[in-house]
Formats: sequence, structure tokens, C-alpha cells
Amino acid sequence: MAVDSSMKFTIIYECPVTKARVASMSLPHHVVDTPVFMPVGTQGTLKGMTPKQLESMDCQIMLGNAYHLGNRPGPLLLETVGGLHKFMGWNRALLTDSGGYQMVSLLKLASITEDGVQFQSPHDNSTMILTPEHSIQLQNSIGADIIMQLDDVVHVLTTGPRVEEAMWRSIRWLDRSIAAHKRPNDQNLFAIIQGGLDMELRGKCINAMVSRGTPGYAIGGLSGGEDKQQFWRIVNHCTSLLPKDKPRYLMGVGYAVDLVVCSALGVDMYDCVYPTRTARFGTALVSWGQLQLKNKIYAKDFGPIDSTCSCTTCGECSRSLLHSLLNLQEPLACDLITIHNVHYQLNLMKEIRKSVEEKRFPQFVEHFMTVMYPARDYPQWTMDAFKTVNIVL
Repeated sequence: MAVDSSMKFTIIYECPVTKARVASMSLPHHVVDTPVFMPVGTQGTLKGMTPKQLESMDCQIMLGNAYHLGNRPGPLLLETVGGLHKFMGWNRALLTDSGGYQMVSLLKLASITEDGVQFQSPHDNSTMILTPEHSIQLQNSIGADIIMQLDDVVHVLTTGPRVEEAMWRSIRWLDRSIAAHKRPNDQNLFAIIQGGLDMELRGKCINAMVSRGTPGYAIGGLSGGEDKQQFWRIVNHCTSLLPKDKPRYLMGVGYAVDLVVCSALGVDMYDCVYPTRTARFGTALVSWGQLQLKNKIYAKDFGPIDSTCSCTTCGECSRSLLHSLLNLQEPLACDLITIHNVHYQLNLMKEIRKSVEEKRFPQFVEHFMTVMYPARDYPQWTMDAFKTVNIVL
């Protein structure tokens, strides 16, 4: 069985040493180069940036959330205006999450049954019932290039029969999502692999979901506080079992080291609120870690965040200025750091792709890790993960 698709996924380069690869993902609104990091614009906007600013950084795809967009502005308004692309003025690709993650993040407000999830809206305390069919209906109204099935999400540290129950339910909900999908010729439905930290359950879920033939597959339920050794082993297990000719999307992952490790393990797509959320706390991302710009050591530092960065913030603003704006609680400071952080993430992915294309990805990894950890005190989990794909630090 194969689900109709409006996407063409073409592998262009493969690393001869690791599982890293570069591909072209042709979608209705844009062609996306992978591996790719997708900034998160949960409610139809990326906090602190305009669509034009994102385009100027060559951001090719961003993410929205069906749960939040279903609450506000709502499907009727989005259908009236012609979808989220037109509503927000974004001409490139969009991916919408189904709302399943809110089972974890808003668990106190949710009850889960075979039918679906009943939420209490954090906005007005009204009741919202999200079923697989309703989630797909919302996403059909939103009009994203890639849409996600509703899955039964349990916290990654959950053990016992609830993990297996969620895995099987996610498979059943995938079938309901496929049946409810009314726009398969211009929206691509991805399945979400569940199974917690259990290799056997992950394998069973992959076997069942791959048989449905969706255009792509996401690895869900990770990056929730699990041990990093468990994290990378599950990722590696899933990428080894998932089809080579379909995109592999690791949900909720955005730390720079994680992006490099998981690209080596064969992941193609990522999303995370981290670069934008951390900017709102005055934290700038750099190749050697982070700068906490609220700290007084930056009060008289007139250099840019990063002298090698080509973003507009680094071209126009000093660390001293940003420090001052942050301590004055000027909203502009967070916007300026957001611009830098998103640029950093997108540029990191460009560097990964370029190194794979030029057949020097292992050398890129070694350089990246040396800069990030100048004392060469690499986390053990990273060394173990890289060793699995023939890179020895």
C-alpha cells in the first residue's frame, strides 16, 4: 500500500564513511535541501522575525502547530484566506505538527482515549477534542506541504504496558489519518514512529508503518530527558530500519551537537524551539557553545556575537549593545539574538550538507567537535555514536 504524494525525494550525495546523506525534497511550495533544520513558528509566526527575514537567510521550510492554529486563528479563517501560507505571507514550504506532542506538554489539561485526545485550551479553558480525523481536517485547512499524523505520545521515560499501548494506538491512528486525508495530491502525510526506548517496539512500529507507504517517516517521542546513550541508539536503530528512499524526520531536536551526531546517523530533518526560546533569555549560539549576553563581562565588549557570522545582527550590533538592551528589558534584544541564532542553525546545516557533498564529512565532524570542546573532553555518548558510523574522535 502506498499513500499518494506530491513530494519528490532525491538522494544526491551519500557519505562513504557514515550514514549522512544530502537530498533534495521537492514540495508544492519549495524545494528543500536536506539535512535541514526547521525553525518553529508555532502559531503562524516565528517569534521576533518576519517571513522576509527568514527568506533572506534562505530558510526553506518552517513549522507550525495544528493544535495551536486550530485554537487561534481557527480553520474557518484559514480556509477563507486560502491557507496558512497566504495568511502569514510565507511563500516557501511549511510543515505542521499534529498536536500530539501536547499530550505530553499539556498532560494536565488532556485525557486520552482510543477516540482521541480531549484538551482544555490554555487560552480560554474551553474544551477541544482532537481526533486523528480532526487533526488531519485542521491540517488540510492550514495547507502545509507536510502534515503529521496524530500519534499517542507518552513521555520518553515512561515504562511498562503504556508504551506498547501508545505504539499500537499510533499505528491505528495512522490508518485513520490516511483515511481522513482529503488533499494527498498537494499535502504529504508523514507517519510518526513510537515505541519509547524499547528497540523491539520501535522495530514493530516501523514495520507496520512502512507497510502503509507514507511519503516520509518521523522518529517521535525522544528528546524528553532520556539518557543520551539511549537517545542516539534509538535514532540509529530507526534510521537503519526506515526506507532509504524516504525522508527521516527527528522531531524536537535542535542542539548543535545533536544535529551533527544525528546527521551522521542518517537523519534528514529536524525541528526545535531551542534557538528562538533561548534567544529570549539572552543566550546566543556560537560554534564554541553559548554566550550569556546578560553577563556583565559583555558590558564593554564592542565586538559582534561572532566575528565569522554573516547575519545582520553580527554585522550591526555589538555584544555591549545587546547586553545593554537585555538588561533594559528591551524586546528588540531578543529579536536581534533570534536572528543570529536562527542564522547559526541554518548555516550549520549548510556546512553539514557542503561537507557531505565534498566528501569530507568526517573531517567536518572532527573540526566541529574540536571547536565545541577545545579541551577534547568530548561527551562519551558522542564518541560512541560517531564510532558506530566509523568516526573515531
